[in-house]
Amino acid sequence: MCSCVRSSRAMAPALLPRLLLPQMGFRLGGRGLWTSPQCLAVSGDSQLPPVPGQARVVICGGGIVGTSVAYHLAKLGWTDIVLLEQGRLGAGTTRLCAGILSMAKPISIESKMANYSSSLYQQLEEETGVKTGYVKTGSLCLAQNQDRFISLKRLATRLKVLGINCNIIKPKEIAKLHPLVNIHDLVGALHLPDDAVVSSPDVNHTLAVAAARQGVQILDRTAVQQVVVEKGQVMAVETDRGSIECEYFVNCAGQWAYELGQASEVKVSVPLHGCEHFYLLTKPLQEPLAPNTPVIIDMDGRMYARQWQGGLLSGGFEKNPKPIFTEGRNQLEIQNMQEDWDHFEPMLSALLRRMPHIETAEIHQLVNCPESFTPDMRCLMGETPGVSGYYVLAGMNSSGLAFAGGAGKYLAEWMTYGYPTANVWPLDIKRFGNLQSSRTFLRHRVMEVMPLLYELKVPRWDFQTGRQLRTSPLYDRLDTQGARWMEKHGFERPKYFVPPGKDLLSLDQSKTFYKPDWFDIVGAEVKCCKEAVCVIDMSSFTKFELTSTGNQALELLQYLCANDLDVPVGHIVHTGMLNKRGGYENDCSVVRLSKNSFFIISPTDQQVHCWSWIKKHMPNDPHLHLEDVSWKYTALNLIGPRAMDVLAELSYVSMTPEHFPSMFCKEMSVGYANGIRVMSMTHTGEPGFMLYIPIEYALHVYNEVMSVGQKYGIRNAGYYALRSLRIEKFFAFWGQDLDTFTTPLECGREFRVKFDKDTNFLGCEALLQQRQEGVFRRFVMLVLEDHDTELDLWPWWGEPIYRSGQLAGTTTSSAYSYTLERHVCLGFVSPPPGPEGLPTPITPDFINRGDYEVNIAGQRYPAKAKLYPFSSLFTQQKRRKEDREFSNL
Repeated sequence: MCSCVRSSRAMAPALLPRLLLPQMGFRLGGRGLWTSPQCLAVSGDSQLPPVPGQARVVICGGGIVGTSVAYHLAKLGWTDIVLLEQGRLGAGTTRLCAGILSMAKPISIESKMANYSSSLYQQLEEETGVKTGYVKTGSLCLAQNQDRFISLKRLATRLKVLGINCNIIKPKEIAKLHPLVNIHDLVGALHLPDDAVVSSPDVNHTLAVAAARQGVQILDRTAVQQVVVEKGQVMAVETDRGSIECEYFVNCAGQWAYELGQASEVKVSVPLHGCEHFYLLTKPLQEPLAPNTPVIIDMDGRMYARQWQGGLLSGGFEKNPKPIFTEGRNQLEIQNMQEDWDHFEPMLSALLRRMPHIETAEIHQLVNCPESFTPDMRCLMGETPGVSGYYVLAGMNSSGLAFAGGAGKYLAEWMTYGYPTANVWPLDIKRFGNLQSSRTFLRHRVMEVMPLLYELKVPRWDFQTGRQLRTSPLYDRLDTQGARWMEKHGFERPKYFVPPGKDLLSLDQSKTFYKPDWFDIVGAEVKCCKEAVCVIDMSSFTKFELTSTGNQALELLQYLCANDLDVPVGHIVHTGMLNKRGGYENDCSVVRLSKNSFFIISPTDQQVHCWSWIKKHMPNDPHLHLEDVSWKYTALNLIGPRAMDVLAELSYVSMTPEHFPSMFCKEMSVGYANGIRVMSMTHTGEPGFMLYIPIEYALHVYNEVMSVGQKYGIRNAGYYALRSLRIEKFFAFWGQDLDTFTTPLECGREFRVKFDKDTNFLGCEALLQQRQEGVFRRFVMLVLEDHDTELDLWPWWGEPIYRSGQLAGTTTSSAYSYTLERHVCLGFVSPPPGPEGLPTPITPDFINRGDYEVNIAGQRYPAKAKLYPFSSLFTQQKRRKEDREFSNL
């Protein structure tokens, strides 16, 4: 029947499908749902008001995202706000939005934003008296198989931690909630009773009305041509109607955000790309659907459906998306693009399978509208790394309505206070660099990203497009030895190495929430790290050199770092770079190469963020120089008790602790290569060394290490082994366990904070206050006690932690410990609030006396909580220094 839908209207009546096609010429509209509002600040087509000569902030984009930013800035007391729209207000993607407001999002910060948006859109009707079309419908996320059902159960546990109402239900309950859903092939569903639908143009209009009442000046038919930047600072915005001097600029240009970033004097990278997005509108059904009929999200069928004027609105995310607007601004305003029934047929077929009773419905129109997508399916938010005062909020991945309220709030807070009130690092635009701005990369990546919105994602899945963008000089050598690859910040990193004789294809395609196929392979690599020696290519790590002619480099690092960097030449210092709140902006290792030269090593995805943070605080001094040398050095991690034997043979130098103490760096020769920076650390707590090798020597040094290491049982290892080793040693990692709200006192790292050093470092006052008031949450290790690795679901991250039956926190990372032969989770726990709801300081006694459980997809597993590495369970050694310090807080 679907083939009939796309047939010509001139065909014989006998061949017409029961799902009848509409008459030509239909325009979206009716009941105010799809029409864009009139511009608030325009007096008429022939007479446009003049643009102001100056403003504090200029926002580009009059869609729901731009108006949300304007509204929230005004709420926070900002004045002199100008909002510019190149066409009519709300005539972009906002006008054609499907209007679904769901809180079922992949990561917690997105669910928080959607939850806030829902509350805001209800509140706006009371605040302005303008209707937003808000109707609480609830939603049903369907599962056609057990893996999807598991993923929904995992999602449900995370949503409940956020206080979002949701339930896992059976197929019979689905049928009671929605009269049209065919349940014969369903396993179950996730029901979110508080999800809703709204009119996106009406919400946009309401936000604009509320912003205008607070003094925001809104001008449509005013196109931004470029942003004027001087000395790295926003100075003005040039429009087709004149120039506006300003301190801040916010790029909320949606589809055109990329082009707008490229059009400025100083190019700003906004990595997003448009794709066509289709949905179907039907006329009212014979028995019209009630306005509060639940939204259906059938990810296995790749489709969604909601009630629309008694009929249905149904779209989806196909496997073969169509990228658009590859170059230039093709449309001033977003128009309904050409119908493509052939392309929509799979989603139409899925709709009819899920709701067979609607096949007699009459079609109103097939809508084809653009949506913008980013390289990792997460929106772009925050201040750009290259230009101070230039902010971005764009790339909503078809969730602009759900995100706009919360994202606008967080960005307004960011601009006002210097930081948002929640951890938005997963959305921070600084997670990307210029390398993700290639149009070819973006075009190919969004063709993968759009289908992934509804694809089943299991732990440790990897993108397939845009690969081999950044590689180590050893890539081909490692690839021929069985390396399986993962990608981080565009860099290829080995996950593990498939031994000869293993089925490479099955390992590449294995997808499971249970014990993975690579389990034994990684176990053998971990065993080799502990008993012999392994080599891991860690070239992707971010590497900077900070140098000066005088003490400027040391003075800057002493201010930025909590630890003391005034150490003898050759010493390595682990330290955090903290913000004013005492939270981690960066977690790094710093080597003092000479009196005025430092080598800074940070996580891979910190390359842009860390650079931006240091540059932001650097004085304008020609004698102080920061250089990104990530590409200059290949990094090899030699882990294991025989690592010193391998290096001793290659360098003819004793590598014993007496001659080469821990946390020390020497520049030495390895094989025939000179100038190798050898450091006695491994980032895992195991014995061994890091070798930072000039890239021209990389292959030689690797070959020599592997050749000499044969007698010591050397083998390659990957990041999965590294992860297992670091988690069982209780090592926190930035971006997973640590974030901008985590302080050293909360994660047992007070020993890396030097309160008594001469320089008053950034964040010192906040930490002193926290030490006086007490710590209200604590980073702990949880060893699962009654968990069957072979049969039970594996923990991943984000699982709720219960203490004595009460929710106490969530996990941040986890791995299987091959030493303990159990799973280990890391995470934060907090005591329940005290009198009057005030937070209660946490004590070691509180942690040690609790009975803990970790909730994995609805199943709770007992766990033992520890404040120190599990290795202490075997050695019965005294607690580490930091735990003694913690107990004295």
